[in-house]
Amino acid sequence: MGHFIDGQWHPGWYGSDSQGNFVRPATTFRQPLQKEALYQGRYLLYVSLACPWAHRTLIARSILGLNKQLEVAVVDWLLDDNGWAFNPQRPDCTPDPLFQSAYLREVYLRAQSNFTGRVTVPVCWDRQEGTIVNNESREILRGLALLATHRYDLAPDAGVDAAIDRLYNSINNGVYRCGFASSQSAYDEAVSELFSALDYWEQVLGRQPFAAGQHFSEADICFFTTLLRFDPVYVVHFKCSLKRILDYPNLWAYLRSLYQLPGVAETCNLEHIRHHYFESHRHINPTGIVARCPAGYLGAPHTRWQQFPQAIFPA
Repeated sequence: MGHFIDGQWHPGWYGSDSQGNFVRPATTFRQPLQKEALYQGRYLLYVSLACPWAHRTLIARSILGLNKQLEVAVVDWLLDDNGWAFNPQRPDCTPDPLFQSAYLREVYLRAQSNFTGRVTVPVCWDRQEGTIVNNESREILRGLALLATHRYDLAPDAGVDAAIDRLYNSINNGVYRCGFASSQSAYDEAVSELFSALDYWEQVLGRQPFAAGQHFSEADICFFTTLLRFDPVYVVHFKCSLKRILDYPNLWAYLRSLYQLPGVAETCNLEHIRHHYFESHRHINPTGIVARCPAGYLGAPHTRWQQFPQAIFPA
């Protein structure tokens, strides 16, 4: 994956702490999105279709009807020691429309020539200011939600933040804590927390249609991008193997119900997802063999709207 130190590129994967726990560094660019800039078309969103964090922003963009206002550039699914690359020859990838960069790291240096940190997606770039506005997925997601409430309100109350907070460490980052653990004890702790959390949400989603209650929200987007990848990738690749989402009746129906909402399926690319994880993480999967995807995975019907007739969601 690689990272910058004072503007100099260094290859190497994420490190672990002394107990073998995966440690995710904090993001760097944290300015709020501005409504005028969004609706003037000043922003460009750099994403990977494979990355669950970037996928959050693509779902919000689609559901909120911002496809025309917010241009997207898509990097290659392969993440190696050079970092995210632009490879327009790959299906569903694009060139860098602004700078014709070979790698996303070049965009980061345009924003800050002495940048120190990881080159991650998503990245929101401001054409007028000539810099990165934000590269924190939760803040970009919230920014889009706040700036497009006329279409649908993705953040209706404080319960949304509480749900996102609860999901993050045990589930969204929990799958990575399992997969990138470098000791048995770190893995055991992470996998125990992950499946305890999934058991909890299985019960919650048997009582209500969405993570924060009756209203589809940012929390569901954050949950969905992990659930989508769980059976096709995390069960095998990240050793999240105690159960599949298919084994949780409520979570399985919930996943299908979200996938089938208007504007969601079109943001999902399982080819990019599967090839990214199985071929990029050679320290986990040295041969790069790509596991088969479960058959008939997401299109099966569900009865959640009959079960929860008061559910509020974007139509």
